[in-house]
Amino acid sequence: MTIDGQLSFLKKGTVDVIREEDLRKKLERSAKTGKPLRIKLGLDPTAPDIHVGHTVVIRKLKAFQDLGHTVIFLIGDFTGMIGDPSGKNVTRPPLSREEVNANAETYKAQMFKLLDPEKTELRFNGEWMDKFGAADFVRLCAKTTVKQILERDDFTNRLNEEKPISLHELLYPLVQGYDSVALNSDVELGGTDQKFNLLMGRNLQREFDQEPQVVITTPLLEGLDGVQKMSKSLNNYIGIDEPAGEMFGKVMSISDDLMWRYYELLTDLSPDEIANRRSQIANGANPRNLKVDLAKLIIKDFHSAAEADAAEEEFVRRFVQKEVPDDVEERTFPAGSYALAQLLADTGLASSKGEARRLIDQGGVKVNGEKASAANAEISIDGDGVLLQVGKRKFLKLSAE
Repeated sequence: MTIDGQLSFLKKGTVDVIREEDLRKKLERSAKTGKPLRIKLGLDPTAPDIHVGHTVVIRKLKAFQDLGHTVIFLIGDFTGMIGDPSGKNVTRPPLSREEVNANAETYKAQMFKLLDPEKTELRFNGEWMDKFGAADFVRLCAKTTVKQILERDDFTNRLNEEKPISLHELLYPLVQGYDSVALNSDVELGGTDQKFNLLMGRNLQREFDQEPQVVITTPLLEGLDGVQKMSKSLNNYIGIDEPAGEMFGKVMSISDDLMWRYYELLTDLSPDEIANRRSQIANGANPRNLKVDLAKLIIKDFHSAAEADAAEEEFVRRFVQKEVPDDVEERTFPAGSYALAQLLADTGLASSKGEARRLIDQGGVKVNGEKASAANAEISIDGDGVLLQVGKRKFLKLSAE
């Protein structure tokens, strides 16, 4: 791939490249000398699992790896105990060493679903920060000013709102920045919320007589609603450990406009390949077919091609051909006749009789494949059993005890 081609490939789905001319020079030097660049991505293991929104920046690390460069996946076991103040309007409670270590184990397993573990340099910043003494911290703090630290938006906003800032939070950008010095990184990746920290690494490298790293930031991915940032707390996420069928259904639920954002940030397709898919839509292709392709590309990364194909087949059976899925939950239930609304509440398919009535009135309930219209309809549980369906995804087969 030419240098221009590499730049186009690496810039896809990015917000900042600081500075692009520096990146070009580094790529040219690497091509000439045969020495790969050192590409750093640091993540604090603050939660035990990851959704696809977290993988946007990991995929950018993979892009460098695919071009033959040395990628460094840095787990912030030390910085995780400080707590990153990025985007926080209150002091973030530090994690214990035990919590950080437990989360780090799950991070490693999940990261290597995208990265080649044989070609990834796995590091922990405790390797050097645990050896820092008081004098080392004083010398590090002398490399920047209070004014520079307080220019960070998170701190400025909290000061203006008269909210407290703990002293240890001011050290976080310095520690993350020093990681770049310790690793002598050529490029550092991060989300847009990390821009201040990444630039601190660039500044500290100058202070330690190193060539400044290039900073590349990636956007924060919108969730399934297309509005809010992807988040488990907002229930608008796709978890990378979710079953293939669940992932497929979630991708198919997004809007046609959001589909292109996911193509850009969650696949390895080149800009030209994505443009080709856009032209297919312009020439009359069904957007649903392009969404199916997107879902399968995502699933292949975290499961397998076979599971992606199976998820598509299952989706077609359930939602296109309106067939019942293969894995319907089955339960036994006391034989007899029951009012439908009460039965839905008793089985947990609805949270209450009131919700059951609402679902029935909206046409969201089927009994043995037929749409139910009356909340007080009598449902018989006998030897033949009964199949209940609520919405598109909830199925339950009841048989007499």
